[in-house]
Amino acid sequence: MKVLVTGGGGFIGAWIICRLAEAGHEPVVFDMHENRAKLAEIAGAALAERITWHTGSIVATDDVTAAASGCEGLVHLAGILTPACRAEPVLGAEVNLIGTLNAFLAARTHGIANVAWMSSMGVFGPDGGAEPRPTTLYGAFKLGAEHAARAFWAEDGISSTGFRPYVVYGPGRDVGISAGPSLACAAAARGEAYTIPFSGPIDMIHADDVARIFLTAVEAPPQGAEAMTLLGRSTDTSEVAATINRLVPGAQITVEGPPMPIDGPKAEPKIARHFPDWQPMTLEQGLSDTIDFYRSQG
Repeated sequence: MKVLVTGGGGFIGAWIICRLAEAGHEPVVFDMHENRAKLAEIAGAALAERITWHTGSIVATDDVTAAASGCEGLVHLAGILTPACRAEPVLGAEVNLIGTLNAFLAARTHGIANVAWMSSMGVFGPDGGAEPRPTTLYGAFKLGAEHAARAFWAEDGISSTGFRPYVVYGPGRDVGISAGPSLACAAAARGEAYTIPFSGPIDMIHADDVARIFLTAVEAPPQGAEAMTLLGRSTDTSEVAATINRLVPGAQITVEGPPMPIDGPKAEPKIARHFPDWQPMTLEQGLSDTIDFYRSQG
């Protein structure tokens, strides 16, 4: 299957492309720039070099539609994170909401029956409620995109699965506030001190766990328009630091800063129902694998 991956030049895109290629699919990247460095870092130079790559703006409908020509599947990842949305709200709305509309419009134009896309646990606020009540612009734009996905199902019959992870970590994660645990693993591997810049409870999921469930959503998508909270391992930031310090004797990983402004559901029955074979790795295994990756980089 030929699968378009918007935002494929980024961290999560690299992991998903790797899994798609391993499964025998043909990933195609759409991104703002042709920068294959992250893909090469995660998937290797050979795969990175042979991937078909389209450049353009996710905000431009024609750019996205042209890139999707000939594709049978679509993974939509292109977006900007919470700090960028706060700094430039209009740009945040354009990229995260209009960009999602463009991905679905490309699917409609080319008869792509299913879209697997990245929402966020940011649709929830800090009150711990089960209903989405975002207190950030980023979360508001993602929630709007979830409603738009339902409209494309109701009006055009395009199935979709929007996944809502919280902190995605692992090799290659180096952008955004929630990159702290991944950067801490990299620092520990180099023998450097590092302070994770937020505190409190979080849910952490390894990038390869995200990639595996996206692969299943491409190959065997649920019918309808589903938005699912993608839970990995519930923990506390202080425990993340303590685990890294235990895995790397002599490491100096600390925690400082306010909690993240999100506290969502602690369970998601839709995952077990639609993806019964998927299980996230343990936090210790994920952190250990991340540290080993950065050790191997020298």
